[in-house]
Amino acid sequence: MTIRCPRVAALATAATLLGASLAAVPAHAQGRDGGGPGPDVIPSLRRDLVAYYDFDHPVRGQPGKERDRGFSGTDIDLVNGGAAMRVRDHAHRHSGRAAQFGQVDPDADGNDDWKAGVYSATGVPSLRAYNAASGATIMGWFKMTGPNPSPNTTTPDPTDRYNAVGLAGVLSGTSQGHDVRALLELINVDGVLRLVALGRRVDGASSQTFAADEDWQSILPLGTWVHLAATFDFDNGTMALYKNGRPLSGFSTLPGDPWQLEGPPEPDLTSPSDPAGIKIGGSFPQNTLERNPCNCRMDTLMFLDRPVTAAEVKRQYRRG
Repeated sequence: MTIRCPRVAALATAATLLGASLAAVPAHAQGRDGGGPGPDVIPSLRRDLVAYYDFDHPVRGQPGKERDRGFSGTDIDLVNGGAAMRVRDHAHRHSGRAAQFGQVDPDADGNDDWKAGVYSATGVPSLRAYNAASGATIMGWFKMTGPNPSPNTTTPDPTDRYNAVGLAGVLSGTSQGHDVRALLELINVDGVLRLVALGRRVDGASSQTFAADEDWQSILPLGTWVHLAATFDFDNGTMALYKNGRPLSGFSTLPGDPWQLEGPPEPDLTSPSDPAGIKIGGSFPQNTLERNPCNCRMDTLMFLDRPVTAAEVKRQYRRG
């Protein structure tokens, strides 16, 4: 594959030369038995850790897949980049490698962006913890490695750019690979790109967005590892964002009751459907379309089935 982005090309070459096998990963990053959460996860989060990817654990015999160390066992594909996406970088002291994501060809409407995830149009049964769920959390380490957002390859205008940068999300039960139940991303809000938590309680219904007040480039400066968390309480109708263990001030973008919380029944849960998958670093993990690539690295991604507390976010950040 020809990679035009110099950063991605350099990382791919480095990964090839240095190797990306599990044998090269430091023992401290593997946990005691090479599986399950290691010392990088605080104890109070472990029982609710639906999916967890540290990019130090290839699926045996399939280096283009990453093993889930959460309780669901939802392995993901490293789409288009495969094993070369695991690079010698780490966000914290318990980490071995990170994953590189990004747009590969800004001039062609193709399907070669580096992203990750899993998809099934009929739902992914291993993600059943998000079926009729009361909450969720998405948390991890992120490092911008290039310009964002990327050129929009779906339009003829060479100056057009996507209106969002995909970080990590759980798809809705009826998703085509883009619509989500819970998402952490950068998106255009009234003409301004902002870090947001975006949640959808009912499949096919309206989402709600909680947007950070702070400038996104201040939150995610180029070349710096930052710990982010987004929490979703579908019963109470609240969301929150955190940077490096501290809450970010922000605002909800839609008035009224977009999650349809008013009236019975109680409690308010998500749709009783298994999510169609997980998307990381862009939309459509089934690799049928390109949307919203992230020129970035990620490490220690966690997907939980409850909104964790502010104290837990702070402790998890400090664990690193």
